[in-house]
Amino acid sequence: MLEEDRLTRKQPRKFTPRRAPVRRKRFGWRGRLAISASAIVLALLAWGCIARQLAPASNTSLTRFDAIIVLGTPADSDGNPTPAQLARVTEAVHEYQRGVAPRLILSGAAAHNQFVEARVMARAAHAQGIPESAIFEESEATDTIQNACYSARILKAHGWRSAEVVSVDYHLPRAGLIFSRLPLEWRAHAAPPLAPQSALSTTADSAMETLKTVRYLVWTRQTERCEP
Repeated sequence: MLEEDRLTRKQPRKFTPRRAPVRRKRFGWRGRLAISASAIVLALLAWGCIARQLAPASNTSLTRFDAIIVLGTPADSDGNPTPAQLARVTEAVHEYQRGVAPRLILSGAAAHNQFVEARVMARAAHAQGIPESAIFEESEATDTIQNACYSARILKAHGWRSAEVVSVDYHLPRAGLIFSRLPLEWRAHAAPPLAPQSALSTTADSAMETLKTVRYLVWTRQTERCEP
């Protein structure tokens, strides 16, 4: 009996220290605000990227147009055409020579320096053989919305209804979103660069255009209205 009592006697429990409960770190209002702001920014950038992918490149099957619209970009500090500006004009001249349209509308004010973009481009087009009678300067537009709107006014004033829109490839998606709201038949046409561009430069240009597309979708589409 003594042996059985000893075997069945309860052994003392080993002491196991309790672990302190793990407290999850809670974000304060600043942290939550930062997370919300980051989510909004990412959503807007995604919206801009998707909008650029889905942007129309034309609304017509026409291959001949009443005019070729060249969207402006700044001249250099001496008033000479930059490579980007000259690329657009040169491609528009080639399209004119191919018979795509019988006239050019060159659009752009002195938006970034004292030189009117349309005037500088007009001189470049004339130097490449376009007669002055086929060159129309639109010298008031300070952004792409105004490029489109004021050029459409010139078309309307002459009874013209269609245009090919020339710019660089990364600019055309946003231009397509803008021209799609105008009452005219149009087609986008990309001007190739005159010299090879670095991958860094191309990425930077595309990133900037994505930001401008977001600004257009969120703000300027509603605030900067223009009746052609």
